[in-house]
Amino acid sequence: MQPIKTIEISNTQQSLNNLFQLTKFRLSVSVVISSIAGYFLAVDQVNYTTLTLLVIGGYAMVGASNVFNQVFEKDLDKLMPRTQLRPLPDERMQPNKALFIGVVLTLIGVLTLYSINLKTAFFASFSTLIYACFYTPLKQKTPLSVFVGAFPGAIPFMLGWVAATNEFGIEPGVLFMLQFFWQFPHFWAIGWLLHEEYQSAGFKMLPSGARDQSTAFQVVFYTLWTVVISLIPAFNYTGSLYLTQTAAILVLLLGGMFLFFALKLMVSKTNHAARVLIRVSIIYITGIQLIYVIDKFFLQ
Repeated sequence: MQPIKTIEISNTQQSLNNLFQLTKFRLSVSVVISSIAGYFLAVDQVNYTTLTLLVIGGYAMVGASNVFNQVFEKDLDKLMPRTQLRPLPDERMQPNKALFIGVVLTLIGVLTLYSINLKTAFFASFSTLIYACFYTPLKQKTPLSVFVGAFPGAIPFMLGWVAATNEFGIEPGVLFMLQFFWQFPHFWAIGWLLHEEYQSAGFKMLPSGARDQSTAFQVVFYTLWTVVISLIPAFNYTGSLYLTQTAAILVLLLGGMFLFFALKLMVSKTNHAARVLIRVSIIYITGIQLIYVIDKFFLQ
């Protein structure tokens, strides 16, 4: 007979694993890191209380968005190998319990971010609302869902700035635009690679509905705009957000790499090229955020 303590530990580990999968732990952490980068860009001296609240509240709100998404798509997730072992389609958790977790996380997130300032709580709440109530149902209806989903996806980078300053102006606006345009090539590359899976669930993720020249061209087009926007702070038109010449060159080099692999997808139209572009897009946005922060604290 298995010892009671062993059973309890096993159940605890399973519950934590379910929670991590529901909130998409790695994705949520990467989003929180984006908010932290935005915070550092706005401050000269770190307020660790505010930063801690931003991390806790940010993770709670992103996690809640992912929980609601999985509750609404539990039946569709059963149709895709990539998602069918999640807690809800695998029936390791009941939808009502997951929904309760989502509501609790939302309350924690809103209250925590409201303790920073009202604007931070508002933008985070808006992000969760758009993601859960608009982006999620639109995925089965129109490729424009990616456009709608790009709004909540772009908020975290600017959210850190708003948390630090309680202001929304040109600086967080540029951070928003950068991450907004970046999402199109990133998610269309994912949509390209997983096209058959998405089709089996009825999701319409590619702009033309197919892995064709039109989709590939739009990947390149939005990649180019992302690179252009990333360089705007180098021209000193963005208030207190600006780049030195050294940082601008590094940003341009990263952008050149991003654009090169987007063009490779347009030329070859292969799953391999899409897979590489996904990885490059993640390296790009992470690298941009690092360069921006390092430039502020060490090069200016």
